[in-house]
Amino acid sequence: MDPKTEMTSVDLAALAGELSRYEGAKVDKVYLYGDDLVRFKLRDYDRGRVELLVETGDVKRCHVADPAHVPDAPGRPPEFAKTLRSRLAGGELANTAQYEFDRIVTFDFERPDANTSVVAELFGEGNVAVLDETGEVQRSLETVRLKSRTVAPGSQYEYPQSRIDPFDVRYEVLEARMEESDTDVVRTLATQLNMGGLYAEEFCTRAGVEKTLDIADAGEEQYRAIYDVIQRMGDRLRSGDLGPRVYLEDDAVVDVTPFPLEERDGMETEAYDDFNAALDEYFYRLDLTEDEAIDDSPDFEAEIAKKQRIIDQQEGAIDDFDERAAAEREKAEAVYAHYDLVADVLSTIQSAREEGRGWEEIDETFLEGADRGIPEAEAVRGVDGSEGTVDVDLDGTVVTLDAGTGPEKNADRLYTEAKRIEEKKEGALAAIENTREELAAVRERKAEWEAADDDPDAEDDGEEDEGDADDRADVDWLSRQSIPVRQQDNWYDRFRWFETSDGFLVIGGRNADQNEELVKNYMEGRDLFCHAQAHGGPVTLIKATDPSEAARDVTIPEQSRTEAAQFAVSYSSVWKDGRGAGDAYIVTPDQVSKTPESGEYIEKGGFVIRGDRDYYRDMRAEVAVGVQVEPETRVIGGPPSAVEPRAATTVRLTPGRFAQNDAAMKCYRRLKERFADEGFVRKVASADLIQEFLPPGESDLLGE
Repeated sequence: MDPKTEMTSVDLAALAGELSRYEGAKVDKVYLYGDDLVRFKLRDYDRGRVELLVETGDVKRCHVADPAHVPDAPGRPPEFAKTLRSRLAGGELANTAQYEFDRIVTFDFERPDANTSVVAELFGEGNVAVLDETGEVQRSLETVRLKSRTVAPGSQYEYPQSRIDPFDVRYEVLEARMEESDTDVVRTLATQLNMGGLYAEEFCTRAGVEKTLDIADAGEEQYRAIYDVIQRMGDRLRSGDLGPRVYLEDDAVVDVTPFPLEERDGMETEAYDDFNAALDEYFYRLDLTEDEAIDDSPDFEAEIAKKQRIIDQQEGAIDDFDERAAAEREKAEAVYAHYDLVADVLSTIQSAREEGRGWEEIDETFLEGADRGIPEAEAVRGVDGSEGTVDVDLDGTVVTLDAGTGPEKNADRLYTEAKRIEEKKEGALAAIENTREELAAVRERKAEWEAADDDPDAEDDGEEDEGDADDRADVDWLSRQSIPVRQQDNWYDRFRWFETSDGFLVIGGRNADQNEELVKNYMEGRDLFCHAQAHGGPVTLIKATDPSEAARDVTIPEQSRTEAAQFAVSYSSVWKDGRGAGDAYIVTPDQVSKTPESGEYIEKGGFVIRGDRDYYRDMRAEVAVGVQVEPETRVIGGPPSAVEPRAATTVRLTPGRFAQNDAAMKCYRRLKERFADEGFVRKVASADLIQEFLPPGESDLLGE
C-alpha cells in the first residue's frame, strides 16, 4: 500500500486534545524550511524545549517533534519567518483547536502588545496564514483567490465552507444524508458524512454492514448500527481514550492512526502511548523515495492541467464578484426607489426602540400591521434584534437594513459593499492574468522540450567537444536528478552586482551608506561611474579590474556600458514609480566629487558630477533572475542580455503589481518547478536569495 502522506480530519480531532497540553509555552523562534515546513521553537515550564512542526507541501502534518527529529536551523530567515518572529517572539501559546471537522488547525498566541493567530491548512495545496487580532491576514505561504474564499495579505481570513462533523451529527441528519445518496453505503459515508475512505470502511466493518451495499437496499437497521459505531468513536476521541498505532509493510511505515483499525488487521504494528508521539515517529521515518526507475521528463500535462484548473476557478470567482456587486447595487437602488416606504419602516422601529419596546414586540407589531393591509408592514420580512436589522421586500428585492440609521446611510453602505466587491474583482483579474502568463510559459517549455526530443543532433554523445565550457546548452541541468553545488563567498556579494556580457563586474549600492562606500573604497582610476538620471538610484561602478589586481589600461566595451546603464535604471526609482524606461549617464572617476559648490548641500549618498556625461537614453526597466550552475552555483540577476547566457534558466521581470517578497516567491516556485533536482534549487536559490536581486518596488513576471 502507498504510505500515508497527509493527516485526516479524524487524526486532527485526536491530536487537538493532546496539543492543548502545550498551552502556556513561550515562543523562542520560528523557522521556515523551503516553502512548506514551519518550525515553532517553544519553551515550556514543565516540558522544557517544545518543537512544533507544521508541513503543508506534498507531506501535510502537524505535531510536536522530538528535538532529535528536528532539522538543523536553516540560514537567513525568509520574510514569512521574519513576520512570525516579530509577532510571536516571547509570546505565549494560548489555545490550539481544530476548525470544525476540517483539516485546519488554529494556534492562538498572546503577547502584551498584540495577539496573533496562525492557521494551518492541511488540505489541497496547503497553506499557513498569519492573522492579527481582527482576523486580517498579515502574511501567508500561499495567496488564494477563489470564488468561495480569499486568503491574501490585507484581506480578512475566510475559512472554507463548513463541513459536517460525523461525530457530532444527529441520527436524523445521518439518515437524511444516506437517503439522499444514489450510490453504496461506504461511498456515501465517505463523501456525504465527511469521513474519508478509510474511516468509512472502518465504520462499516465495525457496524457489520456490507460496504458495497446499495443505498436502495439499506435502511434504519444499517443506519442505526453505523450511527452507534460513530458515536462510540466520537466519545473515544473526545475523552482521549485512544490506542495509537503505526502500521508497517516490509519494515517501512505506511500508516498512523489514533486507534487500532479492524481494516488494518493482520498488518505489523507499533503501539504508542499518545498520538502525537506516533505521528512524530511516523513522519520522521516516512520514506517517499522510489526504488523503481524514475522518468525524469517534466510532467508538462499535469502542470498545464493545474494552471488551467486555477484559471477556471479564478474565472468563476470573477463571475461571482460581478453578480455579487450587481446584487448589492440593485439593493441600494431599490432603497432609493422605495425611499418613503423604507424611511417609514426605519422610523417606526427607531421610535419603538426609543419607547423601550423589545424586538419581539416590534416584530409582532409589523405582523399585525400586515394583517390589516398596511403596505409598510407587508414589506417587512422580519427583524433581527441580535444584529439590529430589518429585512424588507422592495418589489421582489429583499434588503437587510440597519435599523439604527436612515435610508441614505443604508444605501451608501450597500454601494460601498458593491465597490469593495469590485475591488476584489480587480485583484482576481490581476491574479488570473499572472496565471495565464505562467500557463503560456509552461506550454512554451513543453514545445521546446518536445522539439529537443525530436532533434537527433541534440543528443549528448558523452564526449566533450572544444568550447563545451562556454556553451551551457551542452549540459541539460534542468533534467539532472542531482546537481553538484559549488559555492564560494565573493567580496562583492553584499552589494548589487552582475557580470556583463564581456565579463566585467558591475557593482551597485543598496543604500546611501553603500553608495558612499563604493565611491570611497572601491572606485579606481580605470573604472566607470554610472547613475540613473532619476533620483534615488544606486551608485553603479563598472570595474576595470578586481580590487586585488594591479591597475591596467582597459577599454570597457560599449555592450558592457549599455548593460550597466540598464542596471542603474532598473534598480532606481524608475522601477518604484512603475515606469518602463529611463535615462542613465556614465562618467570617469575624476568627474565624481563629494565637494559641493559654494552654498550647496549634498545629502548622504549623493555626489557632484562635473564635466560632460555620456547619456544612455530610454534604457528599458527590465531584469532577469536565474540560477547559474557552473563554474559556480548561485543566483544571478541583472540585465537579461548579461544574465540569460550565464544561467541554466531565468525569469524576466518588469515593473508591475506584486510586492518584492511576493515576486521573489513566485520566481522561486517558477525556477523550482523547472529543475528535476528540487533540492538543488532550495539550497542555492531560496526566495530570500532571489529577492536580493529584485529591484525595490513592485514587479511582474513575464513568460520566458
